Amino acid sequence: MGAFWAAFLQYEFIQNAVLAGVLSSLACGVAGVYVVVKRITFISGGIAHAVLGGIGVAYYFGRDPLVGAVVTALCSAVLLGLINLTARQHEDIIIGALWAVGMAVGVIFMALTPGYNVDLMSFLFGNILMVTKPVLWALFLLDLAILLVVAVFYRQFLLVCYDEEYARLRGLPVKALYILLLALIALTVVILIKVVGLIMVIALLTLPAAVAGLFAHNLHRMMLLATVLSFLFILSGLVFSYQLNLPSGAIIVVMASVGYLGALAWRRFLPSARRRAAF
Repeated sequence: MGAFWAAFLQYEFIQNAVLAGVLSSLACGVAGVYVVVKRITFISGGIAHAVLGGIGVAYYFGRDPLVGAVVTALCSAVLLGLINLTARQHEDIIIGALWAVGMAVGVIFMALTPGYNVDLMSFLFGNILMVTKPVLWALFLLDLAILLVVAVFYRQFLLVCYDEEYARLRGLPVKALYILLLALIALTVVILIKVVGLIMVIALLTLPAAVAGLFAHNLHRMMLLATVLSFLFILSGLVFSYQLNLPSGAIIVVMASVGYLGALAWRRFLPSARRRAAF
């Protein structure tokens, strides 16, 4: 571990990676809790994989792939939200189809991109060590947008997540709030692509929140704990990937999985510790 921190003080790309981990954790801790509480992991996965289509199109036309990712993520969030609200009988088939088509479109446009060989693996599995200063600023702005929206609509989202019928009786625009919530998750997916890639983004989006849900009993405490856990998983993944010379995104997901399994075991076999840890 000492070698990692020595490299952290010396190399800017490792400093950028750690800072990207901090920014990613903020979005992951907030949006991931909504995904877990609302049980919309499959929809979130559909948004994540559809993003590759926007990235491919952006590359083909010479645009910033991050812009393509944001636009596609938001459009997918609106589309999948409407599907979930209006076509419940076949939503799994439709979401699965959009999931596959989005990735197929991305691969095709990347292959057609003239004069540039796009590194598809970096999008599928992430490469946090390649984060640059402009990307950090973009992640900061996306974080700011997510946190501002949650600060304004926290109580409304709380009702939509736990009791939609009561929210309707209170006169809240449930459909609009649900789609806005999916839009926040879509922006979080774009952020996490830089950390673990499209394939593993759902693991990092849900596992810290799931662990937090074992020990926290209200939404804002879950968000706080999930944010801290997300950063710990990302940081430990960076340290071990540096020490073992292995892909950082995969190691980060492994650390999150180990943390989740460890939390389940602790809750199951140490009930007295479980009561003390709950807050």
